Amino acid sequence: MNILIVDDSAIIRAILEQNLSVENDFTIIDSVSTGRKAINSAQKNEPDVILSDVDMPEMNGLESTKIISSKLKIPVIILSDKETDRQKAKAAGAVDFELKPKLDSYKKPFFDSLNAKIRKAYSSKAQKSKTVKKFFGFHNSTPEVSNVSAAENVFKILCIGASTGGPTAVADVLSHLGNNFPLPILYSQHIEIGTDGKMAEWFSETCKNFEIRLAHDGEEAIPGRVYMAPADTHLVIDFVKPNGHPIIKISDDPPWRFLRPSVNVMFNSIASFYKKNCLAILLTGMGRDGAEGCKNIVNAGGHTIVEDESTCAVFGMPKAAIEEGGATEVLPRNEIPSRILKLIGRE
Repeated sequence: MNILIVDDSAIIRAILEQNLSVENDFTIIDSVSTGRKAINSAQKNEPDVILSDVDMPEMNGLESTKIISSKLKIPVIILSDKETDRQKAKAAGAVDFELKPKLDSYKKPFFDSLNAKIRKAYSSKAQKSKTVKKFFGFHNSTPEVSNVSAAENVFKILCIGASTGGPTAVADVLSHLGNNFPLPILYSQHIEIGTDGKMAEWFSETCKNFEIRLAHDGEEAIPGRVYMAPADTHLVIDFVKPNGHPIIKISDDPPWRFLRPSVNVMFNSIASFYKKNCLAILLTGMGRDGAEGCKNIVNAGGHTIVEDESTCAVFGMPKAAIEEGGATEVLPRNEIPSRILKLIGRE
């Protein structure tokens, strides 16, 4: 069975890997140092069981376990030196818990116990796999609906938030989504009054595969079109039509932490209407706008992708979303378009 080790201590990772590798049927497929890296590795390598520490930078083990257990359905065993984390691990969705010994006590009794829990977790996963089909990192109830993303279009809306460096980032993503995109797109960008019209024109010239326009109050958002929040107003949803298309509301509600439009306000609105059918992208930007909204989307069953630090002009907003536990995935900008297309069944 394939095992992923997650711990910010290189020493602990090495001890675990060395002692687990002696088991003939155990293969350590990856060893990472943060919860964020655990999610990325789990999606890429599809381990059978994950062993995760709790206290780690960027995203702790409880936050990553919540996402991995709910979205990827991979069993996670939490390892912690604090007994108080046992109930927290269970609440986060971990299948088991192992109390860490002192550094000089990683000996046979500890590994006998851990090995037994790994095998139990793997056995439970194998049993469930008889009735569960994996597809794009998610699990559907039967093999017959394994192409549900393509056939039924699980996601009904795409929402995008950005700030500093946002226009270029958003254009990079949109221009690689192809023609006839099947979802309406709502986009909030921190922008100065008087510059929104010119920005919309620039987008239309840059991204020929989309019609990009400033959103108008009361209009129906249709697939293949991008609706951008006008300056000094929030872009939210008034209601959703029976065909699944949102009716846009342009709101003069108070700014969120001096910001209007606010990504949080838009994301929160979309999460409340679309829940698991919401796909959200948070790109480069300063501050924390969008972090709370991403977390609410994830909690509602939706899916979020935040931009990796390596391609951000400013890592503030994506970093905040990761810290809040609102990032289902963290990807460099060049990988985001293909991931979107895969999630909606247009790979």
